[in-house]
Amino acid sequence: MKQPIFGIYEKALPKYFSWQDKFALAKELGFEFMELSIDESDERLARLDWSRKEREEFRRFSVESGIRVPSICLSGHRRFPLGSNKQETREAGLVMMKKAIDLAADLGVRVIQLAGYDVYYEEKSVLTRAYFIENLRLALDWAAEKQVVLAIEIMDDPFINSITKYLRIKAELGSSPWLKVYPDIGNLSAWPENDVGFELAEGMAETVAIHLKDTLQVDGLFPGKFKEVPFGTGCVDFAGAFKSLQMLHYAGPFLIEMWSESSPDYYEEMVAAKRFIEGKWKEATATWMKSESLN
Repeated sequence: MKQPIFGIYEKALPKYFSWQDKFALAKELGFEFMELSIDESDERLARLDWSRKEREEFRRFSVESGIRVPSICLSGHRRFPLGSNKQETREAGLVMMKKAIDLAADLGVRVIQLAGYDVYYEEKSVLTRAYFIENLRLALDWAAEKQVVLAIEIMDDPFINSITKYLRIKAELGSSPWLKVYPDIGNLSAWPENDVGFELAEGMAETVAIHLKDTLQVDGLFPGKFKEVPFGTGCVDFAGAFKSLQMLHYAGPFLIEMWSESSPDYYEEMVAAKRFIEGKWKEATATWMKSESLN
């Protein structure tokens, strides 16, 4: 069984670290890549306007460290959603999208992970859904020009909280090779209506990478918890998900998603998370290899 490729989310690394220090720490901990964050904060949105020198330096730090940056987590569309009821907000979201695609091309990033929201802070409607699809179609034209994949994350939001729902959106947009899916095992597991193994199988041909985190399940009046749930304390059956992926011959990357950038115990938390995930992978592999030996 091929060993998995694990990467680390930038927000797991100390926020005050320089890029050189972040890359060095990721390398020290045995990760193979890092996912860059461009969230809704002014500080991280400013990365979209990096100078040529800043872009070249970032690429140099990545190459020198041996830590790749194959993807950007573009969650800034929470603040400027493509499906907004307000035209100026939709236009700002499109400007962000175009800048992110250009930045990805300059940095050598292959995948931009999009949050699967039509809107986040506004009321949803048939119209917000239509705006989202209309503007995503435009973004896909820009992505095609730069050969950058736009991958929709399965979210903490009912709009696209399953791979099945992603596939419906995909069908409406046609057969663009530049639109894919980026499943989040935690988010998939938190919605009780999802059959996680089935969902992973349904989306395998569309999957470019997988997020790993633990979550607490949505239940009655409880809205679930989708962030900062310590690994092993939530609802995710990691061994089951990994076994499903092994049977599907998934060979793509896994991104450990955690938010320890402000924690004084960031090092121990990342070590523990990686050890936990590696243990669950071995557990799934042992089960899989045992079942194969019976045939």
